[in-house]
Amino acid sequence: MTAPDRYAVWAPTPERVRLVVDGTEYPLTRGEDAWWTTDAIAPVVGARYGFRIGDDDAVRPDPRSRFQPEGVHGPSEVVDPSRFSWTDEAWTGRPARGGVVYELHIGTYTPEGTLDAAADKLDHLVELGVEFVELLPVNAVNGEWNWGYDGVGWFAVHAPYGGPDAYDRFVDRAHALGLGVIQDVVYNHLGPSGNYLPLYGPYLLQGLGNTWGDSVNVEHPEVRRYVLDNVRMWFRDHHVDGLRLDAVHALRDTSRPHVLQVMASETDAYSAFVGRPLSLIAESDLNDPIMFRPQEAAGYGLAGQWSDDFHHAVHVALTGETNGYYADFAPLSALAKVLEHGFFHDGTWSSFRRKRHGRPIDRGTSPATALVVANQNHDQIGNRAAGDRLAATLTDEGLVIAAALTLLGPFTPMLFMGEEFAATTPWQFFTSHPEPELGKATAEGRIREFAEHGWDESAVPDPQDPSTFTNSKLDWSDVDSDRGAAILRAYRVLVALRRTDQAFVDPRYEANAVRFSEDRRWLVLTRGLLGPDVRPVHVVVNFLDDAAEVPVPGAIGEELYRFGEAEVATDCVRFTGRGVVVLR
Repeated sequence: MTAPDRYAVWAPTPERVRLVVDGTEYPLTRGEDAWWTTDAIAPVVGARYGFRIGDDDAVRPDPRSRFQPEGVHGPSEVVDPSRFSWTDEAWTGRPARGGVVYELHIGTYTPEGTLDAAADKLDHLVELGVEFVELLPVNAVNGEWNWGYDGVGWFAVHAPYGGPDAYDRFVDRAHALGLGVIQDVVYNHLGPSGNYLPLYGPYLLQGLGNTWGDSVNVEHPEVRRYVLDNVRMWFRDHHVDGLRLDAVHALRDTSRPHVLQVMASETDAYSAFVGRPLSLIAESDLNDPIMFRPQEAAGYGLAGQWSDDFHHAVHVALTGETNGYYADFAPLSALAKVLEHGFFHDGTWSSFRRKRHGRPIDRGTSPATALVVANQNHDQIGNRAAGDRLAATLTDEGLVIAAALTLLGPFTPMLFMGEEFAATTPWQFFTSHPEPELGKATAEGRIREFAEHGWDESAVPDPQDPSTFTNSKLDWSDVDSDRGAAILRAYRVLVALRRTDQAFVDPRYEANAVRFSEDRRWLVLTRGLLGPDVRPVHVVVNFLDDAAEVPVPGAIGEELYRFGEAEVATDCVRFTGRGVVVLR
């Protein structure tokens, strides 16, 4: 195997930088571009190394380290990016838009909590029918377990997960099974421990922070390149098919073009070079279609963005919860608007934010599939006080209604691990900070956050308690339970229905229509209105436990799927309680 050509590090801040390789120190020479290098020793795969910055004798990790085998405070290890023997030459991929995505966390997806163990479970996803697996961040973080959003080693795969070799085995296995891989990455902040970047240079905007800490200085050319090179690394070296960009609303960038636009341009260019689709999907709280509007229409040109409005509208319709940010979604008209227009808040008043929020989506430039939607995801479950899933409170009928709206709606659907078999385990917020003071501050901050939302503080588990992590691991015996098996059958049928009926994949907003009754709490989503060879399909939902007769004008009574007690006629569906029927 070969290693990088030379040791090098960008460090404009210190007056002196020394390289330490396997315990031996070597001086570095600073170039005019503030990159420090040496010809005294060449990198060898497996060597442990780091840098002494200024007069500090502590050895710090490489900002571009590919592997931190001893954790984020330990030395870096030389890795050959081309070391892996890929077998995915025949993989052609597919665009993320319109695909069925499955979000999972490596540490809690299996009892072992490793990439190799997760790879062994990919057959389950193939049988489910999903097309992409989306991994929560896998970059190096402090401690053994974490959600991943406290990462400080952006170029390194977390050692307890198996490191970079295990990561490549996972992607290679996914591609062999016909699954694309989307990797969640975080460029808006760094974790609170193990972040040594400020010692090297102006990576952060000191004092200009966001919810999670100092913002990344993406307007600086070298820092911007650092981020863009990380984007390219995932595509080039790890063969991923897409990146989910965490909380891009927290990126501070007043330069033009915006860093997200540059990301999209470079990704599109590399996609053309490798000959397979590569996708960037933003998590954005702005409800601004600039994220996914084409660059030709003055947008950033990303493939899409997450849409919380869909989650909130479905959640409220099924649970009746209206506290906090759920308040605006209380009427069923909120769900109807989301299904027809994408955003609920598109310039409307947001009572939670106490201001007008969002912008309308231009149907002429942006398809509905640019929005990635979910009825559950890591945030919406894990940021509840007890980390409880919908399965903890909803009936089977409620769970299948949520699945049907997600999978048969006009958007790009995403599932969260375990929802497809009504997982009995919660998914809670967990950390394993070795520093006691940091762990204590995290736990106390969590309690304050939920107190502000009016939730019971006693229901908030201690993030540092190891049981909070272990309790969040999926219990795979749920698949074989009566309830788990029934829900899994429903999910498989709905995914198959989406993949085999063209009405469910038409990306045009105009191809959909919604009718509903606010008082009687029923809703009909009609898809496939534009043809030419597509016959409309109706997703008919009764949200109440009471009987309801739902008119479906134009239907011929051909039932495609049903969950719950209902009778299908040619022009209506008669429910005896909560349920969903799909018919023509």
